[in-house]
Amino acid sequence: MKKTRTLIFVVLCLVFVMPAKGQQAPFYTQYMFNDYLVNPAVAGTNNYFQIRANSRIQWIGMSDAPRTMSIAAYGPFKEKTMGYGGYIYNDVTGPESRLSLGGTYSYNLMITDMMRISGGITIGLMQYKLDGTKIKIGDQVGYDPAFPEGVESKIIPDASAGIYLYSTYYYVGISAHQLLGNKFDLHGDLDSVDTDMGINRLKQHLYLSGGYHFILNRDFILQPSAMIKYTGPGQIQAELNVTTTYQRMIWGGLTYRTGDAIAILLGYNYESKIHIGISYDITVSDLRRYSNGTIEVMVGYRFNDIK
Repeated sequence: MKKTRTLIFVVLCLVFVMPAKGQQAPFYTQYMFNDYLVNPAVAGTNNYFQIRANSRIQWIGMSDAPRTMSIAAYGPFKEKTMGYGGYIYNDVTGPESRLSLGGTYSYNLMITDMMRISGGITIGLMQYKLDGTKIKIGDQVGYDPAFPEGVESKIIPDASAGIYLYSTYYYVGISAHQLLGNKFDLHGDLDSVDTDMGINRLKQHLYLSGGYHFILNRDFILQPSAMIKYTGPGQIQAELNVTTTYQRMIWGGLTYRTGDAIAILLGYNYESKIHIGISYDITVSDLRRYSNGTIEVMVGYRFNDIK
């Protein structure tokens, strides 16, 4: 227990010394309530099946700002120490959009009476789409070979994997997304010209997360958590969150995302079945001059215990 607390303390401290930079994959302010989207090894770690949906509208007030919608379902096998799940998300930023779906398999083992470890892998497909009719560069007139004149799309395979160490009171996980690093070429007809124009590549994303549940008394639970996101080469962003739950029914919290935003979280849990959460990000970067913040809504349903 002492070693575990030390590890989580180190993770939390790292949040304050790492610079923040952007990333390619979508992210969620309320990731701690749908951590399967961050780490596929989470599937099967609970003894019930659940469905979670997120809708995120980023940088309100800016034209063509990112919008993300996702839905995920995951849970355990009834008589085996395995889990499974699936997700689908759509991420749209102006003329660019990504539609991704995947299926997950996980397997977990007991380390001690109080600790288990799970490993998971997700295999899926991603459709990348670019609508050239929505692209305008200044007062330029005529065809630009770097952009399509109409709508072009490419479907490529995708994969992610993760490891998740957990108990009743704490968890530590590490995961990697877009493992295959596939490239998508929306201008295949240019291959004969021996040019890289129009070619892009999915970058690997690494996530390190950890958290602890402090039972303060019969009414209140304090849940600090942290996540560090790395995208090569050298792009790092960290999040620190503290959430308080009252009578396992109402929760509120604060999140700080380095170089980006401070978020306020509120939520309600109805009879341990229906979960509703909302967050509002207050932009602290230079985008605050043009943005009215970010809103994210989460809705979830928990089914009965099956093991």
